[in-house]
Amino acid sequence: MDKGQAQGKAKKAGNGGRAERAGSRDPERTRASILAAATVEFAENGIGGARVDAIAERAGTNKRMLYHYFGDKEQLYLAVLEEAYIGIRTAERSLNLSDLAPEQGVAELAMFTWKYFREHPEFLSLLGTENLHGARWLRQSTRLKELHSHFIDKLAELLDRGKAKGLFRVDADPLNVYLTIAALGYFYLSNRHTLTTIFDRDLMDESNLEDWRRHIVQVTLASIRR
Repeated sequence: MDKGQAQGKAKKAGNGGRAERAGSRDPERTRASILAAATVEFAENGIGGARVDAIAERAGTNKRMLYHYFGDKEQLYLAVLEEAYIGIRTAERSLNLSDLAPEQGVAELAMFTWKYFREHPEFLSLLGTENLHGARWLRQSTRLKELHSHFIDKLAELLDRGKAKGLFRVDADPLNVYLTIAALGYFYLSNRHTLTTIFDRDLMDESNLEDWRRHIVQVTLASIRR
């Protein structure tokens, strides 16, 4: 090994040592940095194409710290999935559906979901990856089942208030309502490139995006009104 190679190796070791010391001083920050970097890497390349080296580099740390916090790439991927779902469920709670009139609540949920999907393309990418793998990793999470159960319960309460007032059909199902909202938003955004090409209309033009937002609200409410 020549002098330059030895110096390079020593420098790399030194950088790794500094990353480890920084991680030990501020574990929450290091963990958050790794999760953020992994979210980008998995969203861009899927779990198969994602590289641990690239994640560590993005996070400004080393693989040893990554393995220390998350075990391996698959466990890190599951942590990223959980954080992605926790993010949308936490944001949904800010809607305070219990305080809204039934129709307003459904409309607000539809508009919120569309806005969230637009602002978080990485979430849609992760959904696509996980569906390609048959929800293999998602099924391992107990945290997400609890989150979804709580959310559906809140939506069910909102619909029940609408049913009691004679606004909504008595058979309106909370899961179907959410699937309607999510499907209309997800399909539009995840297929925007092909649809734009096939129909020669720029689906990401602001006027078209706004038209689709109103369409989601109208379709969702029309599907449950008496």
